[in-house]
Amino acid sequence: INHIVHNGGLYKRPFNEDFEETPMLVAVLTYVGYGVLTLFGYLRDFMRQWKIEKCQNATEREEQKDFVPLYQDFENFYNRNLYMRIRDSWNRPICSVPGAKVDMMERVSHDYNWTFTYTGRVIKDIINMGSYNYLGFAQKAGTCQEAAAKVLSQYGAGACSTRQEMGNLDKHEELEKLVARFLGVESAMAYGMGFATNSMNIPALVGKGCLILSDELNHASLVLGARLSGATIRIFKHNNMQSLEKLLKDAIVHGQPRTRRPWKKILILVEGIYSMEGSIVRLPEVIALKKKYKSYLYLDEAHSIGALGPTGRGVVEYFGLSPEDVDVMMGTFTKSFGAAGGYIGGKKELIDYLRTYSHSAVYATSMSPPVVEQIITSMKCIMGEDGTTVGKARVQQLAENTRYFRRRLKEMGFIIYGNEDSPVVPLMLYMPAKIGAFGREMLKRNIGVVVVGFPATPIIESRARFCLSAAHTKEMLDTALKEINEVGDLLQLKYSRHRLVPLLDRPFDETTYEETED
Repeated sequence: INHIVHNGGLYKRPFNEDFEETPMLVAVLTYVGYGVLTLFGYLRDFMRQWKIEKCQNATEREEQKDFVPLYQDFENFYNRNLYMRIRDSWNRPICSVPGAKVDMMERVSHDYNWTFTYTGRVIKDIINMGSYNYLGFAQKAGTCQEAAAKVLSQYGAGACSTRQEMGNLDKHEELEKLVARFLGVESAMAYGMGFATNSMNIPALVGKGCLILSDELNHASLVLGARLSGATIRIFKHNNMQSLEKLLKDAIVHGQPRTRRPWKKILILVEGIYSMEGSIVRLPEVIALKKKYKSYLYLDEAHSIGALGPTGRGVVEYFGLSPEDVDVMMGTFTKSFGAAGGYIGGKKELIDYLRTYSHSAVYATSMSPPVVEQIITSMKCIMGEDGTTVGKARVQQLAENTRYFRRRLKEMGFIIYGNEDSPVVPLMLYMPAKIGAFGREMLKRNIGVVVVGFPATPIIESRARFCLSAAHTKEMLDTALKEINEVGDLLQLKYSRHRLVPLLDRPFDETTYEETED
């Protein structure tokens, strides 16, 4: 289904998203594949129980068999019998900067992926299509590295205290003022961990008697933060404004369960770019609903800050909206800035409140000074405050790489999810056996990719996820595309029934569709 949205003038630009339906035969074969694997899993568990096959998973000692089980056998069934078969596709040890190319330590398994041994060989110059290095700031040379090294020699590696005690450095103050200027908000606060920025701050903002409306595909950090808050959580369908509006109407009409009192506050949780779908939030519509029903909006820009908008200021700039319309602007420094940590921006009253009541602010050790300097230097580069146009050129290069890569994959006949401007590009694999096969075949061809399966995705929607970077040259992308095309033919992954028509004289951002016959 191809969405092209204008919606009564809310959108100042075309909004194109593609979510092609899973072919029926592929869906049936995927379920059959999981069924066969599950049957063999039960058979192997039976053989392990009767000592016919050696049991290598964690179990209780014999003298503890009568205790409450420490390791839940059924909960670990998937890991033991399905994940273990393709475990070599994850946790691969990188031994270089996660730039456009990486070096990887070679490892082998002699017991079907239960354990790995290193051969001592390093696989050089693997094209990195998996890291969140959107703007190419993950590098071992250049102004960012030099500035971070200088700060390391002056401040050391760690602050050894919380911000409220002896860990509040001048660099932290400088970073927060810079982030506030970059976002166009009154104030901002930085945290040492992106995941904890969500999971520890949402409980400070809402609690019992409050209502959270969360997108069904929100990141685990948002889900954990919502659960820890004690607020009531209701889920709306992914990027579906009718579903969200219905929940808002019901919340206002019916109030809290049993008592029917009005909710203390209603908080909408959404992401800028959804990291598994490659879709972009319908922010103009979300803001319109938020204003109509007098609720609050929490926007997670982990993947969109730096990667979207003409000057890299995220999904708010991408849609030409005002930062004032978003109550809580959250993002991370781990992706576009090549560093670590996260931030929250908004009104000064909000940030002052979080400085006092946020668990991340009160109890967590403050950010490492060299990491802070990496963020400051890269952010100034994006803003053009370093006296160059390098930052702006990187943002534009990422946008060009994204459109080129997505268009070429569609021309080849793959099913690609997400928005045409999203640097997160999911390529659908579907069948469980093809998850491991795709990762292994690509590594053989010196391309590093991320493959994703259940439970991170729905059971029939396994995929490979590519992350584009401004550091990728056209030659690198063409090499990766050539190998993807070859592996796609080998594994029969070209499921799409909507083929793009390749026209050599067409600009890269124009698209023509033709419907292929079934």
